[in-house]
Amino acid sequence: MSTRGRTIVFGLLTAATAAVCVRLGLWQLDRLSQRRAQNVIVTSRGAQPPLSLAALQGQDTSATHWRRVTVRGVADYSKELVHATRSQNGSPGVYMLTPVRPLDGSWGDTTIIVLRGYVYAADGRTVDFDKAQEADTLELDALLTSFPPPKPGQAVMRSSPRAMRLLDRDTMATLIGRPVAPFVLLALGDTIMQDITRPVRVPPPPVTDGPHLSYALQWFGFAAVFVVGFVLFTRSRSRS
Repeated sequence: MSTRGRTIVFGLLTAATAAVCVRLGLWQLDRLSQRRAQNVIVTSRGAQPPLSLAALQGQDTSATHWRRVTVRGVADYSKELVHATRSQNGSPGVYMLTPVRPLDGSWGDTTIIVLRGYVYAADGRTVDFDKAQEADTLELDALLTSFPPPKPGQAVMRSSPRAMRLLDRDTMATLIGRPVAPFVLLALGDTIMQDITRPVRVPPPPVTDGPHLSYALQWFGFAAVFVVGFVLFTRSRSRS
């Protein structure tokens, strides 16, 4: 192949690579736009007055996601589960998943799952359930979150029948022995650990732009490097 032919091929490869980088950068900007739109929803819903558990009856969880909720109910610690292999501030542990029966009886036989907080666990699944208990009647503020989309795999860890790998609503209902409401309540409160055997509240996800803008700039930078590199290459070839 002639020198001109190699230059053309190199130019086409450079253009294709730069185009892919630009496309990835635009994709990250689109993700950033979606993230900001979601942040507006989260912020606006968090500023609304708290809902009661009774008010959640029949509500579409997509419309109440990230709404504040006032919880008053009896905890069933005998049926408590943990979400295994969690971490907080770099330490391994679990999230305590507590079945709660509302005091007003608004949900009948259906149990409400409250994520009470994080407890340190060296192996990411084993905790002292008795020491992690709070009052029999829980009164707390919480954020309403949705169950994650179903994922393939075993929801419960075989070595720990009360430890869940995946938050699967149907599996939780089977383990607890009662229907489970279509949401999880994230308890709010002190996120500073005082005792590793007792739960500390899990902070809500931060309302930020995330890494999307920096990723977009990186992809655009890669595209510029390829284009500038090709220009310098062709100039050096023409001089020689």
